[in-house]
Amino acid sequence: MSSDTVVITDCDLPSTACEDTVGAAGLRAVRAAARTEEEVVEAVRAAGGAQALVVQWAPITARVLDAVGGPGGVRLVSRMGIGYDMVDVAAATERGIAVANTPTYCIEEVASHTLAMVLGLGRGLVGYDRDVRAGRWAPTAARPAAVRPSTTTVGVVGYGRIGSEVARGLAALGFRVLVHDPVVPAADVEAAGHLPASFEELLAAVDVITLHAPLTDDTRHLLNRDTLAAARPGVLVVNTCRGPLVDEEALADAIEAGHVGGAALDVFAHEPLPAGSRLRSLDTVVLTPHAAWFSPEAMADLPVHTARNAVDFLAGRPVPSVVNPGFARVLAR
Repeated sequence: MSSDTVVITDCDLPSTACEDTVGAAGLRAVRAAARTEEEVVEAVRAAGGAQALVVQWAPITARVLDAVGGPGGVRLVSRMGIGYDMVDVAAATERGIAVANTPTYCIEEVASHTLAMVLGLGRGLVGYDRDVRAGRWAPTAARPAAVRPSTTTVGVVGYGRIGSEVARGLAALGFRVLVHDPVVPAADVEAAGHLPASFEELLAAVDVITLHAPLTDDTRHLLNRDTLAAARPGVLVVNTCRGPLVDEEALADAIEAGHVGGAALDVFAHEPLPAGSRLRSLDTVVLTPHAAWFSPEAMADLPVHTARNAVDFLAGRPVPSVVNPGFARVLAR
């Protein structure tokens, strides 16, 4: 039975589009509600095995892969989203298991949400709104800032599909844009009209930092006490990427101390954001509920794209979004 089965380990989207796409291809879809290693393994066992997993947030670790992979077992993990830090990609590669993501379903949405956060934070829109609702009329008391694009430098950290779109939008509005991405050639950044920079150079030069990097061991807490201290006084921080890129306690301390002027955050280390988080009480912090990806169109695209990865892979068709092509070399040994 595992030869035609796709297990959806977890999914909080309300539609059955993922199951419908799998079923339309003649495969069997089994939807579970697994959020732990043990629950993932049990879900696959209860399904009688699987050839592919569709994963939203469930941890797919080496232990899980050992339990569900092997001859006749899981051959592909398809992530329902752009990031795939919940999947141990190195372990999957070592076991000849492909990992794919859905890198194109919400580029416009996340880029526009980021621009809205940069502008909302940089123009003090939330502070103005609170003042007017409270009966205060203070147009020259914007919080945390009232930036002029032509005199403001934004640092874009990560120049992939979303980061490059954000940089393009910022430049169109008149902002000066610095870009840091160690895997993108400086010539590509310059050709787009932006300035390449090391991370240290970016910290020292920008008025706003917006993060668009994947979560890895190297990028976890990329913004921490030391890097925030190295940033320009009054710097604004925007994160629509991955919560753990930011040390939230260090950020709250820097905001309370006045070194960081404010932050606009859509993603957090723990979601939903805990009730006791200090970020909730800071007036110069704008919070949204991991919503940058959302539009009705994106919500319709995401489960279909994720399921198509599994359908195409199991049918022997190319899956361009496979993030670990080295898995095939392991199988060829």
